Amino acid sequence: MRAEVAPDHIGIWGSSYSGGHVLHLASDQRIKAAVAQVPLVNGWGNAQRLMRPGVFDEFLVALAHDRAQRYAGEESAKVPVVAPEGEPSALPTPESYEWFTQLGEAAAPNWRNEVSLESMEAFLEYDPAGSIHLISPTPLLMVVAEKDTLTPTDMAIAAYERALAPKKLVILEGGKHFDAYTEPGLSQSAPPAVEWFERHLMGRKEAGTRETVS
Repeated sequence: MRAEVAPDHIGIWGSSYSGGHVLHLASDQRIKAAVAQVPLVNGWGNAQRLMRPGVFDEFLVALAHDRAQRYAGEESAKVPVVAPEGEPSALPTPESYEWFTQLGEAAAPNWRNEVSLESMEAFLEYDPAGSIHLISPTPLLMVVAEKDTLTPTDMAIAAYERALAPKKLVILEGGKHFDAYTEPGLSQSAPPAVEWFERHLMGRKEAGTRETVS
């Protein structure tokens, strides 16, 4: 343990894919409070929701071919993270294309719009909510967008229902996946996270909110 770390005050926060990392890590009882925002809960199920059945089958064939090429010593092939509608990409939604292209130009000019098929194969195998019932007794807050199609709302809520108390669910009314990062959605997503950490890491009582206890 590093000297500057207070072991009784360790909290973790993550959003989208890193929200899945929170669900995976929070069962480590060294974690004292956790917040997962618009989280990925299951890679295989998520990919099936993003791709039509025929496209998903072709994707699996491409992954198998790439795996064989890697075993033969070649580098993994790359695909775009986002692309215009109708073109192949890792995140095939118009919302994702708009968000990443605008953010890339404005805030991350060195970002490269590519991901390896090896990473995509690992994504399919990732099931961060598989052990969500083991997070308890660590307090878990999940922030879910009401109209999320990238990490689907119903999948996230179903995972939340498998979690044990203490837990709390905040739903961003009318929000889509990326609305959690900008106004007006940010004013719905950020304060509950701050309050959660203040309550469970700093002992400050949360006021005016409801908490699910079972």
